[in-house]
Amino acid sequence: MSERLPSQRTALKLLVESGCSPQVIKHCKTVMRLAVQIAENCKKKGLNVDVQLVRIGALLHDIGRSKTHSVDHVIAGVQIAEELGLSNSIVSIIERHAGGGISRDEAKKLGWPVKDYLPRTLEEKIVTYADKLIERSEIVGVERTISKLSKDLGEDHPAIRRIKQLHKEFSPLVGDLATRK
Repeated sequence: MSERLPSQRTALKLLVESGCSPQVIKHCKTVMRLAVQIAENCKKKGLNVDVQLVRIGALLHDIGRSKTHSVDHVIAGVQIAEELGLSNSIVSIIERHAGGGISRDEAKKLGWPVKDYLPRTLEEKIVTYADKLIERSEIVGVERTISKLSKDLGEDHPAIRRIKQLHKEFSPLVGDLATRK
């Protein structure tokens, strides 16, 4: 919370300057709105959450999509964020948002630097969860996300378990967000 974060306007400018498409920027704005709603609900329930970090992290989580739309957008995003001198907290959100997080073994299979890419902080988890409830720029239920991932990755993929765990963790705090557009 002591790190200096870019403003919302600056974060949007960074997305444009990095080459993100209007569709990616619209997605990031939608994720930001939902993530901030989740963060504010968590704060009302007494959790210590940095809402501004969630806001900026959610806006920038997909900055790597300016280079690729594969899962490797995470690695590209980390590189961009580090080159821009963004805070470690923002870099971590970018690094840990994909698929409910990516384990060390999964990272190795992807050819990524071998380490754990699982969301740890409350802010990382909020952005990851919000991202999984947004399809393009539409809020969808977690069931739809799980169904789509099951078809794409297989029903027993670890990402599905992780997303279910995030839903289990956040739904008591924020309810069913897909019904509140």
